[in-house]
Amino acid sequence: MKASVRHAALPVLAVSTAVGLAACGSDGGNATGTESGPQIGVLLPDATTARWENQDRPLLERKIRQLCPTCSVKYGNAKGDVALQQQQVSSMIARGVDAMLLAAVDSRSLAASVRKAEAADVPVIAYDRPAEGPISGHVSFDGQEVGRLQGRALLRAMGDKVPGAQIVMMNGDPSDRNAVLFKQGALSVLAGKVKIGKEYDTLQWRAETANLNMAGAISALGAGNIEGVYAANDGLAAGSITALKANKVAPLPPVTGQDAELTAVRRIVVGEQYMTVYKPFEPEASAGAAMAVAAARGESLDRVAEQQVRTSGGKTVPAVVLTPVSVTVDNIEDTLVKDGVYTVRQICAPGLGAACAKAGLT
Repeated sequence: MKASVRHAALPVLAVSTAVGLAACGSDGGNATGTESGPQIGVLLPDATTARWENQDRPLLERKIRQLCPTCSVKYGNAKGDVALQQQQVSSMIARGVDAMLLAAVDSRSLAASVRKAEAADVPVIAYDRPAEGPISGHVSFDGQEVGRLQGRALLRAMGDKVPGAQIVMMNGDPSDRNAVLFKQGALSVLAGKVKIGKEYDTLQWRAETANLNMAGAISALGAGNIEGVYAANDGLAAGSITALKANKVAPLPPVTGQDAELTAVRRIVVGEQYMTVYKPFEPEASAGAAMAVAAARGESLDRVAEQQVRTSGGKTVPAVVLTPVSVTVDNIEDTLVKDGVYTVRQICAPGLGAACAKAGLT
């Protein structure tokens, strides 16, 4: 039975694709498959967040090949550079791709590129994050729910220090519409229950920037006056924790995260990071690949997307909106290990034996 239509007020995702084949030597792009079939551009936003190259890229390429053996996949990573991603979209259009799957670096700045793709009759599927412009479809996780999971976990971890606990908010890049949704979701839970001592937006999601900002927060608030840290993803959590440890903050306050990076999972095991948000990569990549293949073949996206979202322009488009999962030390085995994301052996690196045993990871 068809799922109920979801009219979420999500801004449109722009889809960006790599500049060209590796043989052409342009922008590090490459292609898989055969040029005789449909061509699909896959454009990802940065190399800072581990998931893009380690999870999304191989999953997307493999699923597209499974669904369409004759399809060629052209790939590009914008490395956090808006201008490069705009160039990549233009190059994909010039090369005659049949569809693009885009995770935009900056949704507003990529809107003109999405309009250019529409004018060239190239459908764009917004991947993982909202964007602006005339997209044809959308696949992502519920961004506000990500923030709500983080906020609830932080309150739970701070326990009887709430209400009135002082926290630091380490938000993501405000040009990433997802970061805005994460923050909105977190504040819907935290507002009125905690005091936000310091709050930072982190351009390009850089852990180094989070490290510097956390050092500044410690200097301003005092090492013993931070009861919790809202970090929008695992990279920002890592930078924050490094600063806390360097400034001899002990015990460490609970720190949130997102993306279930392996290093973050290890930090959770040893008690340095309280939680992460797991967004199952395979379902998202499978949905994105299915929508891109259907679009490239000129087929209706409704057959692979049973939900709908309303874009910032008011247009309703087919969508797959997935549910994120909160992961703490108590459910690593039932989530990440069970789903095959990591094995216990991968998580329990040398030196983590005692912590893993305590966590039941043996």
